[in-house]
Amino acid sequence: MDLIDIDRGASVPVVVPRVKRLDASVAPAFKQQVVQLVQAGEKRLVLDLGSVEFLDSSGLGALVSILKALGAQGTLAVCNARGPVLSLFHLTRMDKVFAIDADRATALARAGA
Repeated sequence: MDLIDIDRGASVPVVVPRVKRLDASVAPAFKQQVVQLVQAGEKRLVLDLGSVEFLDSSGLGALVSILKALGAQGTLAVCNARGPVLSLFHLTRMDKVFAIDADRATALARAGA
C-alpha cells in the first residue's frame, strides 16, 4: 500500500502522506517508503503534513529516522503542520530539530528548490 504521494513539480520532491493519522500502525511503512527515496539519491525533501490530522511518537520517530537517513548533507523541510500535529512538534521541542514552514512554497525555498 502506498502511503505517500510524491509531487515532483519542483526541483525538490514534495512527500505528501496519504494518511490522516501518522501513528504506530503506519509509521514503519511510511518511514520505509520515504527512506527508499533517500536511498535512491534524493537528498532534499519537503514533507507536506497538510493532510495529517494526528501524529504520535511513532510518527515523529519515523520523521527523525528520515532526517537521519538524509544525513548532514541532506535537507528535510516540513510544511503545513497544523493543530495537534504542530503542537506535538512544539511539546517535544522537535520544532528545534526540524525546519517547519507554514506553507509549501516557503519549505521549497528552504530546501533549495
